Amino acid sequence: MVRSRFDAQLEQLNVELIKMGALCEEAITASVSALIKYDKSVVQTVFEKDNEIDRMERDIETFCMRLLLQQQPVAKDLRAISSALKMISDMERIGDQAGDIAEIMAVMTDHDTKSKLHIQDMARAAVKMVTDSVDSFVKKDLALARSVMKYDDVVDDLFDKVKEEIISLIGEDRANGEFCIDLLMIAKYLERIGDHATNIAEWVEFSITGQHVVAEEERK
Repeated sequence: MVRSRFDAQLEQLNVELIKMGALCEEAITASVSALIKYDKSVVQTVFEKDNEIDRMERDIETFCMRLLLQQQPVAKDLRAISSALKMISDMERIGDQAGDIAEIMAVMTDHDTKSKLHIQDMARAAVKMVTDSVDSFVKKDLALARSVMKYDDVVDDLFDKVKEEIISLIGEDRANGEFCIDLLMIAKYLERIGDHATNIAEWVEFSITGQHVVAEEERK
């Protein structure tokens, strides 16, 4: 009876993580949509989603602590709960960075060349990483978690492409300078979102195997 109740609570934790991950995806997508479509009305939506992500982090943290204090989790359960605590911290930062993109967008001027750049591709790749990292935790899918870690190279490569495109834009016309600086900041936030999704995937690996890939590599 006690174990079945605990299993139900762990399942509820999974549900809350899925909801928080979905909010992160929506915040990233909305912030970049504001840029691509030059729709500043979306900016407030991103801020609202960021606030909701912050609230969910607090609620899930409280829920995890209650599980640790009220139940007697075995080692595998402890890994799952401690990993969830680490994951929500990364998801909160993802929400912040989507908000940072929206803040730039709120004061950014329109520019007809933005649709030719790889920002939108970066956003799609970042959303994929966030979605897959959370899914890998819920499904306990180690292969999917490791694919997220590898996919970070895709985001990094796109970041390099955006930098090259920005350099070309400035070379064509120095008047593009302010727009390009804003664009570079947005690309950097997307690159960081990829890093946070990688962190989530690494904690998924820990929850399944008991080994944290970064810690293991540092000991080699």
